[in-house]
Amino acid sequence: MSNVENLSPQIIRQVTKELHELITDPPEGIKVFMNEEDITDIQAYIKGPADTPYAGGVFKVRLCLGKDFPQGPPKAFFLTKIFHPNVAKTGEICVNTLKKDWKSDLGIKHILLTIKCLLIVPNAESALNEEAGKLLLEHYDDYSQRAKMMTEIHALSLKAVKSMDLQSSSEGPTAKKHAGDKNIAAEKKKLLKEKKRILKRL
Repeated sequence: MSNVENLSPQIIRQVTKELHELITDPPEGIKVFMNEEDITDIQAYIKGPADTPYAGGVFKVRLCLGKDFPQGPPKAFFLTKIFHPNVAKTGEICVNTLKKDWKSDLGIKHILLTIKCLLIVPNAESALNEEAGKLLLEHYDDYSQRAKMMTEIHALSLKAVKSMDLQSSSEGPTAKKHAGDKNIAAEKKKLLKEKKRILKRL
């Protein structure tokens, strides 16, 4: 549900300005899409960092700005399925920055960078996915293998999102998006069945 009508014009201008800056000058490995009809619904692609089980995948995340934003933190979700201690099965993300450490001046860029950092350094102590948290602490290799497999099955491939260019964004945020989605769907269907069989054996 949109909260645009609950935000002051000043806040709306501030969020719009920040989103335009993120689109024209994106942080490395992050691409933001702006929903022109509802700026409280922010979606972005985050590239899985190198040397993590998420490398090679691209994950779609969503930030929902509440009516009390920026006094209250937005809610953050992974729309792409991921095996991670700090991500619930519903996709909800648990990170201190969006809870007790929230400050009203942190901004959208800081939140997205924090989510990217979670992929590098998961926090097993505030686990929403207890199984992932337990494996991370006790059997890292098993955790890594499971996270890699989930990344291969569910994350977008770097090849499929090359048209979206995660390093720079010179074109409009939604250009090529739909064509890309069709290619991604076709490519993933081929791989999915085999990988699901392997995942069941884990």
